[in-house]
Amino acid sequence: MAKQTDTKGTLAATSLIIAFVLAIILAFMFGYPRYKVWQQEMDGKAEFAKAEQNRKIKIEEARANLEAEKLNAQAEIERAKGAAKAIEIENGSITPTYIQYLWVRQQTDLNNKTVIYIPTEGNLPILEAGRNAAPK
Repeated sequence: MAKQTDTKGTLAATSLIIAFVLAIILAFMFGYPRYKVWQQEMDGKAEFAKAEQNRKIKIEEARANLEAEKLNAQAEIERAKGAAKAIEIENGSITPTYIQYLWVRQQTDLNNKTVIYIPTEGNLPILEAGRNAAPK
């Protein structure tokens, strides 16, 4: 009798294991396709959020560029006003001597350049265009 009980116990355990394996297989058969659909939905939501963020970044960059251009335009207007005012002030007082002074001042702003200023009869500066020393 002990062998029958042992065989019945083994048969019951084997049946239980087979039922458990079949349950797992059925769960995968029906659950995996649903999981794939859910995963694709989550991937789509993530892509949409990323695209929305990139759009917002582009809009903010465009606004920053617009603001920079407006400020550059205002600076250009102020520079033009200053130049107009300077021309108005200098209009009655520009003399050949003052023009020479402005030219010499402009030349001192150049870096690493040798400028030779020679006043002439016409009070026009002459530049030495280049040094072409003949080799010995």
